[in-house]
Amino acid sequence: MAQRILISVTSDLTTDQRVNRTSTTLKEAGYRVLVIGRVLKTSAEASPKRYRTLRFKLWVEKGPLFYALFNIRLFWFLIWHHADILVSNDLDTLPANFLAAKLKKIPLVFDSHEYFTGVPELSNRPRIQRIWKRIEKICLPNVDQAITVNDSIAKIYKEEYNKSFEVIRNVPNITKPFLKDRSSLRTELGLPQNKHIIILQGAGINIDRGAEELVEAMTYLNDYLLLIVGSGDVLPKLKKIVSKNNLKQNVFFISKQPIDVLRKYTAASNLGVTLDKDTNINYKYSLPNKIFDYIHAGIPVLASNLPEISKIVTQYNIGKICPDHKPKTIANCIREMIESEDKMEIWEDNTIFAAKEFNWDKEKEKLLAIFKKIG
Repeated sequence: MAQRILISVTSDLTTDQRVNRTSTTLKEAGYRVLVIGRVLKTSAEASPKRYRTLRFKLWVEKGPLFYALFNIRLFWFLIWHHADILVSNDLDTLPANFLAAKLKKIPLVFDSHEYFTGVPELSNRPRIQRIWKRIEKICLPNVDQAITVNDSIAKIYKEEYNKSFEVIRNVPNITKPFLKDRSSLRTELGLPQNKHIIILQGAGINIDRGAEELVEAMTYLNDYLLLIVGSGDVLPKLKKIVSKNNLKQNVFFISKQPIDVLRKYTAASNLGVTLDKDTNINYKYSLPNKIFDYIHAGIPVLASNLPEISKIVTQYNIGKICPDHKPKTIANCIREMIESEDKMEIWEDNTIFAAKEFNWDKEKEKLLAIFKKIG
C-alpha cells in the first residue's frame, strides 16, 4: 500500500502555493496525501485539490492562544490517524509534529518557508520570540529532514544548529505562455490601455516591505497605474495614503485572486516590484514568491538591494536594483526602466531564460529524492 503523508500548515490552504505544489507532487508520485490547515471566518471556499484536505476551525484565530490550541488539536489528530511520514510547514506547526513523530517513531520532514524567529512580529515582542526560539532549539536539530527556500536561510540554520537544510525554491510550475497579448488581457481585466502598469502582488503586503513608499512614488508618476493585488496588514495605511494624495486613478487595490487570475494581472503589467527592507533578518534574506511570478509572466523586476533577490536580478539581468526607499528614487527608477525600451526588451527576453532555471519541474526532483530516501 502507498505510504501516507500528513502535511500540516497554519494557513487556510487557499493561497499557499508552496504547500499546494509539494502536496500535488507527492500525490502524483503515488503517495496518499492529507493536508491539514485551518479555516478563518474570512476564508474562501477551498478550491478542489488532487489530494485530501482538512481545515481546523478554532474559536481563536490569532495570537499565542491560537498557536497553542492549533498544536494541541493537531497533535491529537496526528496521534490518532495513521501516517508513514509527517511534514511540518514552518515552526508554528513543529511542536505537534515533533511530539507525534517521536511517539509514533515515524520520520518528520520540516519545511521552513522563512526564518520564522526573525519575523518582525516576533522581533518586536522579545518574550514571545524567546518562547519560539526555545521550541526551535528543542525540535529543529532532531527532525529527520529539513528543507528551506534559499541558501541564506539554510546557512543561518546550519550555523545555529549544525543542521543541513536542503534548498527547494518556491518557484512556479512551467506554464504555457498567454496566447493573448497584453492589450487583450487588459481589456479582459478592465484595465486601461493608455497607462504603463506597475504591479505589487502577494499575500504578505505588510509594513516595512516598501509598499508605503511605492504608493507615495505614484505622486510623481501621473501617467502610470499601480496595481496592488493581494492582502496584508499595511493595506489600510496604503488606502489612506491614496486618499490623502488623490491617487485613486493611479492606484488600484485588488483582493486576493486565484492563481490563474493573478497571473493574468501580472502578465498585463509592464513591471513587477518587490521592495522589502532590511529591517529584520527575515526580510533581509527573503526571496518572495512574487519575483518568480514576475519572471514566469515575462515582466522585468524592480527590486530592493537584498542578497537573495539582487543575486537573481543581476545574475539573470531581468531588471534593476533600487538604491534606496525614497519615493522619488523609486519613481525615478520606474520611469527610467519603462522609458528604456531597448533595456526593457532585453530584460523581458531574459525572463524566458530565468524561467527555465527557476521552475518547479527542476525543484520537485529534489523533493521526491528526499521522500524516497526517508520513506
